[in-house]
Amino acid sequence: MPIPEADRQRARGRPPTSSSTRTAARPPVRARVPLRQLLRVASVACGIQFGWALQLSLLTPYVQELGIPHKWASIIWLCGPLSGLLVQPLVGHMSDRCTSRFGRRRPFIVAGAVSIIIAVLIIGHSADIGWLFGDRGSSRPRAIVAFVFGFWILDVANNMTQGPCRALLADLTGKDHRRTRVANAYFSLFMAIGNVLGFATGAYSGWFKILPFTMTSACDVDCANLKSAFFLDIIFIAITTYLSVLAAKEVPLVSRDRYTPFHEEGPEQSGGHAEEAFLWELFGTFRYFSGSVWIILSVTALNWIGWFPFLLFDTDWMGREIYGGQPNEGENYNAGVRMGAFGLMLNSVVLGITSVLMEKLCSKWGAGFIWGVSKILMALCFLSMLILSYVANHMDYIGHDLPPVGIVIAALVIFSILGIPLAITYSVPYALISARIESLGLGQGLSMGVLNLAIVIPQVLVSLGSGPWDQLFGGGNSPAFAVAGVASLSGGLTAILAIPRSSSQKPRALP
Repeated sequence: MPIPEADRQRARGRPPTSSSTRTAARPPVRARVPLRQLLRVASVACGIQFGWALQLSLLTPYVQELGIPHKWASIIWLCGPLSGLLVQPLVGHMSDRCTSRFGRRRPFIVAGAVSIIIAVLIIGHSADIGWLFGDRGSSRPRAIVAFVFGFWILDVANNMTQGPCRALLADLTGKDHRRTRVANAYFSLFMAIGNVLGFATGAYSGWFKILPFTMTSACDVDCANLKSAFFLDIIFIAITTYLSVLAAKEVPLVSRDRYTPFHEEGPEQSGGHAEEAFLWELFGTFRYFSGSVWIILSVTALNWIGWFPFLLFDTDWMGREIYGGQPNEGENYNAGVRMGAFGLMLNSVVLGITSVLMEKLCSKWGAGFIWGVSKILMALCFLSMLILSYVANHMDYIGHDLPPVGIVIAALVIFSILGIPLAITYSVPYALISARIESLGLGQGLSMGVLNLAIVIPQVLVSLGSGPWDQLFGGGNSPAFAVAGVASLSGGLTAILAIPRSSSQKPRALP
């Protein structure tokens, strides 16, 4: 149900305006942005995801090597959803109203990229910082503090950057829903490319030889490889951010045509209503959501209950349950982590291919149906991981030898197939929610913040519960994957049965 115009204006802190006033304040209609320009704008996802791939593949094992037990490793990741719960909606709200001469979204993208660079420098040098402040031997509490501090900055920066990136693409595509899907598919494609490069970087164990200065008294080979990988990340994020913000031709908002709650008020009044307007627009609009919006948010929540355990423990699962190793105990665990990173690289190749085919699939079968089928495929993959863990645990190589080739290939196949539902997760929900809540009159930045709530709240629950839950059943990763499988199956069935299929239309050419 659309929000009545008078109610929306009163909720945003200004008196209702006449239709003539609204017409005069309406910004000029912009020409359609060429697809090649959307492609360049979406390229920033490649740099962001390069660092995110390193974070996913290397940091859970590394934090355990610093001395944090497995059952508490997931708590470290709590900062991501908590920061996302507040930062991304707030940044979306602020970017909808930003009057910088550089545009609404680009200042936040650049600020987020700079914050990512600072964060990875802190994480990469956490062992050196701990050594500088007195860490010696196996106990490294100061390094852990530095690591956690940098990790929190990194998650805040990721949330600061990704929301405006997607909102910028939505701004550029306007009300053309098919073009919005294409733009999100581009974004997903560049995420796949960033993943491939990031996971390949994480799988390579010889970076310390190329950058020998990364090895120090406090930083051994594994630490030096991590540090070297983050140096590459800095170069990559700088290049892709530059290309993206240069390609985006944003029109700066000015006082006379801003869609803000305060453009009819004096400066002395605007500041007092900022928090009220933000809270109202984020939570107060919930009562106007249609049933289809709530279904999309529910499926998104179930989706991320499924994904987050895998993203937290994928390489750790490979090191522990397939290679039979433990952190800081022999080479099996590190070999498994590197093989897990290689599997995630294959996952990203499949993700990229799926992204290219996304528009055709959604046009033929409907976005909701494709999303639902992908969730069922995801549940089957998690079931396969449980079976593979059981088989590996009952073979006699655990603890003294490398796993058989067949077991490793089976694990890599599962990782690869999961690239299909991951590509759909990175694209379809954003296009669906953008189209559904457009009639509410929200800015695209805030709409991304609304969807983000359905992503980060499940992540908070998984971060708090997955480690203790796994420990309750013996300390492996299988219990969390079992919950992930059930959530994925439930989300898939809900999407297939409850999200209406889009009416089939003959595809039109996109210039």
